[in-house]
Amino acid sequence: MSKDYYEILGISKDASDNEIKKAYRKLAHKYHPDKKDGNEEKFKEVNSAYQVLSDSQKRQQYDQFGSGFDQAGAGGTGGFSGFEGFSGQAGGFEFNFGGQSGGFEDIFSDVFQRTGFGGQSSQQQAGSDIASDITITLEEVAVGVKKNIKLYKNIKCSECEGTGAKDKKTETCSECNGVGKITKSIRTVFGTIQQPVVCDKCKGTGNIPKNKCSKCGGDGVIKEYETIEVGIPAGIENGQTIKFSGKGEIATGEGNPGDLYITVHVEVDERFEREGNNIISEKKIKFSQAVLGDTVEIDTVHGKTKVKIPAGVQSGDILRIKGKGIHRESYFGKGDHMIKIQVVTPEKLSREQRKIINKLKNLGM
Repeated sequence: MSKDYYEILGISKDASDNEIKKAYRKLAHKYHPDKKDGNEEKFKEVNSAYQVLSDSQKRQQYDQFGSGFDQAGAGGTGGFSGFEGFSGQAGGFEFNFGGQSGGFEDIFSDVFQRTGFGGQSSQQQAGSDIASDITITLEEVAVGVKKNIKLYKNIKCSECEGTGAKDKKTETCSECNGVGKITKSIRTVFGTIQQPVVCDKCKGTGNIPKNKCSKCGGDGVIKEYETIEVGIPAGIENGQTIKFSGKGEIATGEGNPGDLYITVHVEVDERFEREGNNIISEKKIKFSQAVLGDTVEIDTVHGKTKVKIPAGVQSGDILRIKGKGIHRESYFGKGDHMIKIQVVTPEKLSREQRKIINKLKNLGM
């Protein structure tokens, strides 16, 4: 029995793309095998469900064919058992639009979506896209960073190097004679259409294994963990998604690999506040430092640095350290570090301190 992808992700069938993505992230984080209480089987289920429901075309096929998605969706033909709104009548055809406004092109489009005419079935099937998340620090945002991310996905079989053949020996596909495509006759309400489609036997490569690889079963593709290095540019915003072309799952046959989408989350750092490319922090100083001036050490996103406090600084004054903010790779250039001064008034004074303050008071300070 086929699994219900909506049930796996815990969402309704009319869930939006954002709801699907949110449910996937939550469950992928919960079941990730690298976690102590992770569950690899559940993680695989969640990943498979997301790869179908996050792709509008695959989701449409899944919704149409249900438990037959793997067979009908893969071939792209699926038959006409589910074609609604058509009935034969003596002397002609009757098109039923189910009470919705529409035109002749609606029926035409629906037929070809079901048959795969002009769609993916006539082309090489691309690999699936993958969505993942990564968390970085504000310090890493400031200068950019490279991170290794571990993904469970379709990769090229290392045993046969993607050929699907034992000892990498292949022969010409007898189904398509090495062309990679075959012509199918597709019956529609408009007649029979000749449609070139990717050969199911060789997956469009034109060759088949003489003897199938024992590791991948002749597919040339296996599901394994792969560690990928991704570059996160300086200045990225919290929640921003980066596309890495060709870093998704590889396709069976000659199709292009899918893409990888990484959503970046920036850890909250209580020491700092970000404002564009500038970083703001607060520095508490003593009354004596405010009056006489001093040199103090502060934290920045580039490490510790010393800053001179001018004599007579007031609480609320802003000091600027040039170039110690976000180093965005664009015309914006380097941001600055802004220090907001807070002069701390002592709550308790010793007898000696009180004497001195009184003297200062009498001197007009």
